[in-house]
Amino acid sequence: MAKINEVAEAAGVSISTVSYALSGKRPVSTATRLRIEKAVHDLGYSPNAGARMLAGNRTQIFALTEPLRRDTHAPTHMSFVLATAVAARRNDYDILLLTEEEASAGMARVASSGLVDAILVLDVAPDDERVALARAIDTPTVFIGVPDDHEGLLCVDLDFDAAAALAVDRVADAGHRSVGLIGQTQVAYEKSNFPPRVRRAFERRAEERGIHHAFRVSGDRQMSAPTTRAAVGELLDAGATALLVHGADDVHAVVLAEVADRGLSVPEDVSIVSVAASFDTSLLPLPIDVIPLVPESSCDLAVDLAVRSLSAQDRPAPGLHLIPPVYHDRHSVAAPRPRP
Repeated sequence: MAKINEVAEAAGVSISTVSYALSGKRPVSTATRLRIEKAVHDLGYSPNAGARMLAGNRTQIFALTEPLRRDTHAPTHMSFVLATAVAARRNDYDILLLTEEEASAGMARVASSGLVDAILVLDVAPDDERVALARAIDTPTVFIGVPDDHEGLLCVDLDFDAAAALAVDRVADAGHRSVGLIGQTQVAYEKSNFPPRVRRAFERRAEERGIHHAFRVSGDRQMSAPTTRAAVGELLDAGATALLVHGADDVHAVVLAEVADRGLSVPEDVSIVSVAASFDTSLLPLPIDVIPLVPESSCDLAVDLAVRSLSAQDRPAPGLHLIPPVYHDRHSVAAPRPRP
C-alpha cells in the first residue's frame, strides 16, 4: 500500500502539502491539488483511520452490531450482514462487525473511540438495550428493525403489519373462511421484534375480514419437524383451508411434507402463502406464493440514511422508514373446495 511520502514525491510537493490537500485544513492551489489527487489515484493511496480522525475527517467505517446468540438463525442474519456490507462498499465504506451477545458493550466502545462514522443495528429486540445507548451517544445510529420504544430513532424495516394483512387478504379474497398461521419458534416471540408484529397483524386482519383464525409456533432446530408437523395437523384438523407460514426454509419444507403426507394437494386442498421469507420460495419442493423480506431493500436504505446522517444539509429526521410489501404469485392459492 502506498504511503503519504510516495504521494508527495509523485506530485512534487511536500508531505505537509499532501496532508493539507487531503484534510482541507489549509488552502492549496487548484493545480497542486489536482496533481495530488492524480497521485493518490494512481498509487491507490488511502490515509489510515487514525490519520483521518486526527484531521477531523470521516473514517469511512460503519459499525454493524449483530449479536450472535445460540438461537440465532444464521442464514437469515448473515444475509443481512452481507447486504449491509455490499451497500456500505457501494458508498465507499467498510464494515466493522460487532458480534458480542452483550450488544451494547461493543457499540459503546466504538462510539467512545471515534473509530466509526455511524452505527447500524441488526437483530433488534422489542426492548432492545441499544435504544438507550443510541440516544446517549453522538454517533449517528440507524436501526434495521423497529424496537417497541422507537421515539426519536431512525428505523428501517419491512412493513410487517402490511405484509401479514396482505397475506390474509389474498386468501380471504380467494374465498377461505378459516386460516392458520405457522409462526417461528417460541423464543422468537420473546426476543425478536418482528414475529409478534406479524402475529398481531394476522389476527387483527383476520378479525376485520370476519374469518376464523388460529396460530401455532414451529419447533426449534432440535425439534423442528415433529413440532411443526403437529402444528400443521392441528390447524388442518380444526378446519383451516389456508396456511400462512412465517418461518425459515426448513419450516416451509416440513409444512409441505405434512400436507402431502395427509394426501392433500396445494392449492386444490390447501392454499399456502409465505410471509416475510428471506429465502427463495421457488426452490422449495413446491413453489409457493410469497411476500418476501428482501435484505437488500432494508440494508440499502439503512446505509443511505447513515450516509445522509453525516451531512448537515441532508440529515434525515428521526422516524420509521417502512418498506411496502410486494406479493409474488406462484399459484399456491386457489378457492377452497369441500373436504371429504
